[in-house]
Amino acid sequence: MTATRRTILALGASMAMAWPLTALASDPIRIGLLATFEGAFTALGEDGQRGAMAALAEFGAEAGGRPIEVIVASSTGAPDSALLAARRLVEQDGVSILVGPLSGSEGLAVRDYAREHPAVAFINGSSGAQDTTLRNPADNFYRFSTEGVQWMAGLGTYAYEERGYRTVAILGEDYSFPYSQVMGFMLEFCEAGGRVPAKFWVPIGTNDYSSVIAALPEDVDAIFVSLGGADAVNFLTQYQQSGGVAPLLAGSTTVDQTVLSAEGRLRTGLIGVASASPVAGTNDAPEWLEFVAAYRQQPGALAAPSLFAHAYYIGMKAALLAVEETGGDFGDNGENLHAALAGLEFVTPTGPVRLDHNRQAIADIFLTEIVEAEDGGLTSRIVRVTSGVNQTLGMDEAEFLAMGSPSRDNPSCE
Repeated sequence: MTATRRTILALGASMAMAWPLTALASDPIRIGLLATFEGAFTALGEDGQRGAMAALAEFGAEAGGRPIEVIVASSTGAPDSALLAARRLVEQDGVSILVGPLSGSEGLAVRDYAREHPAVAFINGSSGAQDTTLRNPADNFYRFSTEGVQWMAGLGTYAYEERGYRTVAILGEDYSFPYSQVMGFMLEFCEAGGRVPAKFWVPIGTNDYSSVIAALPEDVDAIFVSLGGADAVNFLTQYQQSGGVAPLLAGSTTVDQTVLSAEGRLRTGLIGVASASPVAGTNDAPEWLEFVAAYRQQPGALAAPSLFAHAYYIGMKAALLAVEETGGDFGDNGENLHAALAGLEFVTPTGPVRLDHNRQAIADIFLTEIVEAEDGGLTSRIVRVTSGVNQTLGMDEAEFLAMGSPSRDNPSCE
């Protein structure tokens, strides 16, 4: 499948899903939904779409007194693919708001494209590369979901102080989002006194991890893994089959619900694994339970919403709340819509969210541990919550920026 364009009313035929929406009247507000429905991250995009549709259903497919028409476009997880899909949504379909994309480097590409269309509001999906908003942000790009560095709040300190780990090897996909996850983990872990003697980077879509597993050092206390979707399932399965014994620490996507729901021999290897994430399966807050119930009304829903469903729900809800605030009148150049988005604060399924000066979310993060759920599956149990996490993990912004962008080699423990 190549990047495609389709209205939400056509999803039954094009996506083998039947989203139950009423036919829309004339003069709707058009919102583009850009997610990944191809390649290693397909399951993530599908769940992101479920989250967005749950938000749309909450509003009855109407906001600001006008009907909402959602047009869906697919990317492959690659920046060029996301850029092509975004261009089609904006320049051919004429969307006023675009929600997406899903993956880290896609977000950087869409952020840069947003500058060409200042009247259009670009609201992040689940793309988690930190630089999308921290460095050279676009005035019309908003991220109401937190990002990869923020998602790691608490894990590095916990690994050192509670688990007693002193040396940790790193394994991640070779692109911007895992770089952000590794930075978030290492900033705390190295500050506490830990060391990272080795890092291993693999391409998205890696199927055979045998050579990587063989190369992992044996003299480390744990391995931090930042892989997502099919990549995570493949590695975790092969690591268990190979008899890997080093304890694992997990990036947010590595033990996301899209992975925990996968069939196979993952159970014994994941129980007890510590991670950190914007969501947690054992959250008993009323807002989370209401979201879970609404999410489960969507076709193909998992046992619990993934972080992708959560992020796309928040992005779509932010769009609809802003439309409500404008009364459906965005202004000649979208100024009313942008003002509404910039000042928006609301309660999400995981707590309150507000934006900083870069239009980036400040929100709560959950330190978690994988446990067996009541239904016999796997879920993430809350260990503790870090409230109001910002992009620099509480550091002075100038000091944080001076450290440079997350990369293969940055940071180090030196």
